[in-house]
Amino acid sequence: MAAFLQHGYLATTIRAVADAAGVDQALVLHYFGSKDGLFAAALCAGVPTGRLTALVDSGALSDLGIRLVRGYLSMWEDPDTFGRLRVILGAVSMSPSAAEMVVQFASEAVIQPMSAALGSSDAQLRANLAGSHLIGTAIARYLLKVEPLASLDSEQLVALVGPVVQHYLTGEIPSGSLSPG
Repeated sequence: MAAFLQHGYLATTIRAVADAAGVDQALVLHYFGSKDGLFAAALCAGVPTGRLTALVDSGALSDLGIRLVRGYLSMWEDPDTFGRLRVILGAVSMSPSAAEMVVQFASEAVIQPMSAALGSSDAQLRANLAGSHLIGTAIARYLLKVEPLASLDSEQLVALVGPVVQHYLTGEIPSGSLSPG
């Protein structure tokens, strides 16, 4: 992940990763197959999604939205995880294959466990709505630095966004919004 952190997804090359590791690039290709394979391995190795999934079981469903927003913001505000999250979102916007890997990873590591905990027939939709709101908040606050969102106190943001995420998780969803088309 160090090469992706330093250079971003597009500028990272197998050759540079191999050189940094002191190995032949053929060895990197042997183990990871491609840059996408290397990115997928880095993605799985260092993203602290366990923090979010642990929150699902750490209290009542009635305040899960607040806990998720607080936990998600803390991941972005942690210097140890900020760079990884920034690279991941940057890769999503630059590479369709990276986007596909991130969607699959997020689905398996966060959306599916959250859906199982919700236990409703529309749980996957609810988990995806909550996740999309959190991602949009992170992009606006931490990457684009949209004001006043970017400088808002974290607990103020939790108080504002938490109830919205809670609604996605447990509130009423209009029945017409569940039909395709």
